[in-house]
Amino acid sequence: MTGAVDWDLAARVAGRVSGREPLAESYHYDSLQPDFDELTARAEELVEAQTGLRSLAGPARARVTDRRAWIEANIASFQRLLRPLLEKFEARISASPVAPFAAKAAGAEVGLMLGWMSTRVLGQYDLLVIEEENPHDQDLVYYVGPNVLALEKLYAFPPEEFRLWLALHEVTHRAQFTGVPWLREYFLSLVEQTIAAVDPDPKRFINALNRLAEAIRNGTNPLADGGIMALVASDQQREVLNKIGGLMSLLEGHGDVTMDRAGKDLVPNAERFGRVLKQRRRQAQGLARLLQQLIGLEAKINQYEQGERFIETVEREGGATLLDRVWERAENLPTMDEIREPALWINRVRPAVA
Repeated sequence: MTGAVDWDLAARVAGRVSGREPLAESYHYDSLQPDFDELTARAEELVEAQTGLRSLAGPARARVTDRRAWIEANIASFQRLLRPLLEKFEARISASPVAPFAAKAAGAEVGLMLGWMSTRVLGQYDLLVIEEENPHDQDLVYYVGPNVLALEKLYAFPPEEFRLWLALHEVTHRAQFTGVPWLREYFLSLVEQTIAAVDPDPKRFINALNRLAEAIRNGTNPLADGGIMALVASDQQREVLNKIGGLMSLLEGHGDVTMDRAGKDLVPNAERFGRVLKQRRRQAQGLARLLQQLIGLEAKINQYEQGERFIETVEREGGATLLDRVWERAENLPTMDEIREPALWINRVRPAVA
C-alpha cells in the first residue's frame, strides 16, 4: 500500500462526515434487503425486455449497505485503482520533509469527499468496486439503506415504487457493462490510460488552480465540464477524458431513458421522483456545491440531460436500429462532441448501416 495517502485518516474523516444514521435503527430498515432482492430481479427482467441487453454474468444481486460499509468498499476500490498513480507521487515526494503532512492532507480530502458522497448516494452499480478477498462479492448492485429511507420519509415516496425506480436505473447500468461483452474492459482501459498519463509534478496542479481562479474572475466555471481532473489534464488526458465523457453521457442518458420506459405503468410517480432528485442536486449550495464541481458531479448531472437528448435525437432519426450501433464496437461510441451534436455521430455511423 502506498504512503501517498493516509487511508486510515480518510476512513476516519469519511466516517465523521457521513454522520449518524438514525433510520438505520428503524424497523423499516429490515424490509430493505428482501425488497431490493425482489425488485432488483424484477427490474432485470424489465430492462432486458426493454433494451435487449442480457447479462452474461448471471442474475443481478442486491446488497443493502449503510454509509460506513459503502465508504469502506469505495476506499478499497480507490486504493487498487489509484495505486500506480500514488506510487508516482510517493516516489516524487518521499524524500521531502512535508511528505507525512501531504499524505494526511490527501487522506483528509479523500475522506471529506467520500463522507459527503455517502450521505447522497442511493444506489450504485460500480464495476470499479472489486472485492479481491471475496470473489463472491463481485458484481453487486449496492443500495445505501439509510439514504433511501430518509428520502422516502422526507418526500412521502411510496416505498415499493421508489425502490423499483432505483433498481431499474442501477440494473440498467449493470446490463450495459455485463450485456455488452467488450464494454467493461474498454471502460477500464480508458480509466487506466488517464491515470497512467498523470504527471505527478505539483507545479501542474498549482498552475491549474491559477487557471481556475482566472476563469472564475472572468465569469466562467471550468469545473462544470468534468471537475478538477479536467482542469489539470494534459492534452493526452483530455483526449481520453473526451471519450470517457461521451461514454458516460451515453450510459447515464440510456439509464434514464430505459428506467422511464421499462417502469412505465409500474412507477406512476417516476416523473416526481426524477424532479425531486434533480432539484436536490441543483439546489446544493456552498461547500456542497463546490464538492459537486470538484469531483465532477456537476458534469455528471449534465451527462444525464445531454445523454437523453442524444438518444432521443438518434432514435428520431433512425429508430432503435440506429441507436443499437453504439453497442457493436468501441469505435461506434460517441465522443463528447458527438453527444452535444448528435448529427456528427449519425453522419459518422450511417454509411455503415445496411
